[in-house]
Amino acid sequence: MPMHLLETKGQDYVQGFCIIKSLNVRTSANGSTYLDMVVGDAGGEVAAKLWSYDKTAHGEYQPGQIIKVRGTVSEWQGRDQLKITMIRLAAPGDDYDLMALVPCALIDVEQTYADMHALVEKFENQDLKKLTLYFLDQNRAALLVHPGAFKLHHAMRGGLLYHTYTILRMAQAACRVYPQLNPELLYCGVILHDMAKLHELEADELGLCRGYTVAGNLLGHIAMGVAHIETAARELAIDPYIALMVEHMVLSHHGEPDTGSPVRPMFPEADALSELDMLDARMFIFSDHLRDISSGAFTDRIWALDNRKIFNHGLAPQGE
Repeated sequence: MPMHLLETKGQDYVQGFCIIKSLNVRTSANGSTYLDMVVGDAGGEVAAKLWSYDKTAHGEYQPGQIIKVRGTVSEWQGRDQLKITMIRLAAPGDDYDLMALVPCALIDVEQTYADMHALVEKFENQDLKKLTLYFLDQNRAALLVHPGAFKLHHAMRGGLLYHTYTILRMAQAACRVYPQLNPELLYCGVILHDMAKLHELEADELGLCRGYTVAGNLLGHIAMGVAHIETAARELAIDPYIALMVEHMVLSHHGEPDTGSPVRPMFPEADALSELDMLDARMFIFSDHLRDISSGAFTDRIWALDNRKIFNHGLAPQGE
């Protein structure tokens, strides 16, 4: 079973599965080799050392691998540190729960993808239908695991699909309230607005984000997304006017130039997408931080929420 790293403090002995977040082979002052690592599970991470490392005896390791370790946790320079005494790679048949090792979106990703696909299949506008299904079909495998961000909202396995589907559900509600919205245009924009994060963020098969790709750093997902839509629209013979509307939605979905969009939303569906995107991101960040504080308490200031403190009022959310 996983170690639940946030619960190991003060224990003389721990044993369990975790993931290597980072790893360096170093030389100590006495000339011996050791592994300097950060290991983690869904609950947190901790610095770890394997002293007197021998490649032949201990095996070779790299970030992203699931390992089983034994060791002790103690405090070093004010921080917890795991001293590893035994280590091996996880093997087929080992008893561990992936959701306990990797932060995962709390959805059934297979069913969520199927629901999204089924909705698009009912589109009456054939251009919007062809364009949206093209990206869904091309990226199915990646969408089931890819994170939605490197560090901020939805930075978890399946996070991109979770974020997209949550906005899609809100968009469906918005279309019932605001009849001036074109549902299919809005749904297409929602599904495609962050699709280029599949190419902006470097993630492994576990859904762990390693950082940004070269293209992600140089271009970003907004510019990449517009380019991908333009290319696909030509290949699929999409009406250029329809493609232009979708490209504008992707280009403007961050709302303002100082938050990453070179143009502001200029029609209702584009503005709805931008507002719903921001709402879902902020609700995720609120939930993520409120989980760590008790009722009646304030958090520290949170940069991602405009440097605000937030308050846990203690009232039960809907459904509890």
